[in-house]
Amino acid sequence: MSSEIAIDIKNLSKCHYIYERPQDRLKKILVPRLQKAVGLKPSNYGKEFWAVKNLSFEVKKGEIVGIIGKNGSGKSTLLQMICGTLNPTSGTIKTHGRIAALLELGSGFNPEFTGRENIYLNAAMFGLDENDVNDKLDEIIAFADIGEFIDQPIKTYSTGMSVRLAFSVVAHVDADILVIDEALSVGDAFFVQKCMRFLRQFIEHGTLLFCSHDMGAIRSLCTKVALVEKGSLIALSDPKTVSELYLEKLHHEKHGVLEKKVSNKGNQSAPDIVGDIHNLDFAREMEKLRKSKNQNGFDFHIFDPQANSFGVGGVEIKNIIFKNADKKPINWIDGFEFVTLEIEAQALEEINSPIVGFFIRDKNGQNLFGENTFLSNIDSPLILERGTSFTAHFSFNMPRLANGNYFITAAVASGVQDNHIQHCWMHDALTFKSSGIAGVTGIIGLPMVDIRIEKV
Repeated sequence: MSSEIAIDIKNLSKCHYIYERPQDRLKKILVPRLQKAVGLKPSNYGKEFWAVKNLSFEVKKGEIVGIIGKNGSGKSTLLQMICGTLNPTSGTIKTHGRIAALLELGSGFNPEFTGRENIYLNAAMFGLDENDVNDKLDEIIAFADIGEFIDQPIKTYSTGMSVRLAFSVVAHVDADILVIDEALSVGDAFFVQKCMRFLRQFIEHGTLLFCSHDMGAIRSLCTKVALVEKGSLIALSDPKTVSELYLEKLHHEKHGVLEKKVSNKGNQSAPDIVGDIHNLDFAREMEKLRKSKNQNGFDFHIFDPQANSFGVGGVEIKNIIFKNADKKPINWIDGFEFVTLEIEAQALEEINSPIVGFFIRDKNGQNLFGENTFLSNIDSPLILERGTSFTAHFSFNMPRLANGNYFITAAVASGVQDNHIQHCWMHDALTFKSSGIAGVTGIIGLPMVDIRIEKV
């Protein structure tokens, strides 16, 4: 394996057997052996279930790879095989460097041992001897921040306390490869922030596999993302591309059918993007085009009617426009100005109770803020006849954004907030530029009414 590769997975599969009756499990162990001994064809007492099937990919040193997919898609099984706690049925896994993992809650802990004793036990599993742990013990205990409970049995701990201790051990074993499986979802907000700070420091020198349903964390942390479905690798690409594909698949499954794409862009079949981090990166190519036009004196503010889209197709979004207080189109945002965002669309069939909404996203695809029309029409739902053109208006004071390019994702659905049909969802349909004149602390800047220091 190349010294630049941290994890090399080839044709990896894991098969479990599902038994209808408990006695079938015993028969599976004994009977086929006896049948083989007398020359008979072995009977099959279990049904095969392939949790992971013929999966291959590489993770280079220093990469931060997100693993996403529905519950039951094979993510945890994959991570367990990478960490060596589960043997594959077939295929190979090669790793380079020490692996530390935070997998299932409570794994690696003895519930009868105290927290302090479990630190030594858990650290030994990662290859640390007693002297190594002694040197790091105070730091581990301080990071976990569970107070006097450190000398109480683990069985008395809450779920959050167990996660604190487990993560603290993982954070101090000097691992080359760190594997995190959904564990941070149960921590309190302050500890999660502490963990995220550690992860951001770790990825400066280590390799991270991060499994989560938090798309915000996936997009902000990861350099690429793997989408796993029914044990197979569906996509391996940049976070923005794969998270959008995942969103589409969740939507298609919710409605029970694989709905048609509204546009042809990004409509490649899933296997075409496995291992290719550029095939679906249409937004990046559009950004180059927009930059070129802007440098040549043309408008930067461009609606892309061929943006990657999905939905049942009952509505077509025709245009998205930013306007200033004088109702004139703008293509440059300074921040704090009064703006109106207009989304123009046409009903291709009769639409009952339409909902129009938008998100403003940064270059990593993170949602900064958004709104929709549901509450504004809740008392008087609209009915749009086929062929009707309509415009949704959103007027607000724009927050100040850091200098750079931003994207608007727009959508039109029908129904109610928690039960609706998505007719047209357009990813990054409009790009605009923020000047970031005064600089921004954090993601967005807010207009301050008063800022001063007074002596008292």
